[in-house]
Amino acid sequence: MDEIKRYRAFLDNGKTERECIKEIISLAEAKGYRNIEDTNTLKAGDKVYYVQYAKSIALFRIGEEPIEKGMNILGAHIDSPRLDVKMHPVYESDNIVYLDTHYYGGIKKYQWVTMPLAIHGVVIKKDGTKKEICLGEDDELAFCISDILPHMAQEQMKKTAFEFIPGEDLDLVIGLNEERGEDAKDKGKEKILKILSETAGIEEKDFLSAELEIVPAGKAKMLGLDKSMILAYGQDDRVCAFTSLDAFLETEDAKRTSCCLLVDKEEIGSVGATGMDSVFFENAASEVLERISGYDGLKLKRMMRASIMLSSDVNAAFDPLNPSLYDKKNSSALGNGVVFNKYTGSRGKSGASDANAEFIASLRKAMDDNAVKYQMSEMGKVDTGGGGTIAKFAAYYGMQVIDCGVAVLSMHAPWEITAVSDVLAAKDCYKAFLKMN
Repeated sequence: MDEIKRYRAFLDNGKTERECIKEIISLAEAKGYRNIEDTNTLKAGDKVYYVQYAKSIALFRIGEEPIEKGMNILGAHIDSPRLDVKMHPVYESDNIVYLDTHYYGGIKKYQWVTMPLAIHGVVIKKDGTKKEICLGEDDELAFCISDILPHMAQEQMKKTAFEFIPGEDLDLVIGLNEERGEDAKDKGKEKILKILSETAGIEEKDFLSAELEIVPAGKAKMLGLDKSMILAYGQDDRVCAFTSLDAFLETEDAKRTSCCLLVDKEEIGSVGATGMDSVFFENAASEVLERISGYDGLKLKRMMRASIMLSSDVNAAFDPLNPSLYDKKNSSALGNGVVFNKYTGSRGKSGASDANAEFIASLRKAMDDNAVKYQMSEMGKVDTGGGGTIAKFAAYYGMQVIDCGVAVLSMHAPWEITAVSDVLAAKDCYKAFLKMN
């Protein structure tokens, strides 16, 4: 299936935000999109993109209708849980050389030990030179985090799962000092730094201006003898990012202006200059408005309020091995189609964006008219599940928004599971949405 092959390639080529943006720009430019900085005016049919610090992007296809009547927006995030390398990371302890890390996003720390890991990212040197790093993805080289053997883990096993792998112990094994004696101290560290210098041109101080991410090594795979599922890292939320982008690039006949918004930092609250809790999207929309009819603050507000958006984010798939965590009749299941989630948040809907019934009714009609397979869901039982998305940041502008994405089993694990049919249904859903008036 062509879409699934391309989806797996997207996951393999985009294990970090920067890699995702690079892949997205390549795919968009092949479809005629150009950097908005290279344009002075925009008209119906024009296609542009706006990039924020190589980690977030907004793509626009200008429609025939006046833009102040709003846009149809597909919004997803491209960051995923991982381990980040610290600024002073390389150290040697009793002959083993480690890389010190700090985990990013909600993870179960014990899931990251004793499995093959890779290092992806960039190092920016003082002169501005950028070194792109990808180590551990070939057939020979990998890294890992060690663990205690079961024969000696009696005390460890008495602790809770949250406690028995402390965050400070999630350090990568990257080398070994085989020398002995007084003069052997830190020789392993020196050896590793020499290898980095000779192979990648990286000195120890260059880690101060580096963004290096530790991710599971290996490619996305088909899961099951029937190949009905996909097993891969980062499907939260790159499954929705890919299907949103794929649908967006294929939809050329929408009357309203369309936008595909792919952002960073959702896993830690959408903070920072590349997250949705910033003026990144507002700035991008303002630049588009300026090139169409001239910037006008009131017109911008009207445009944003008149827009509709699918916050394209994943939902927790019902887990048959842990049914007590779910309200089954209000849960999403693998293979049951794209998932609409009226409200997210936790407990008493804290942090939620609660979609209006009128908007949901219009989406039901669009899905049925286009024979899209879909389901309505919550994330786990009341007082059990919950989580936030970028929806509430779009709702800030007064636009109609609802969470809509793919059900994922083993969400936030190093390897996550989705159903092939749900990936295809998500794309069909997003194409139908982009044509809504």
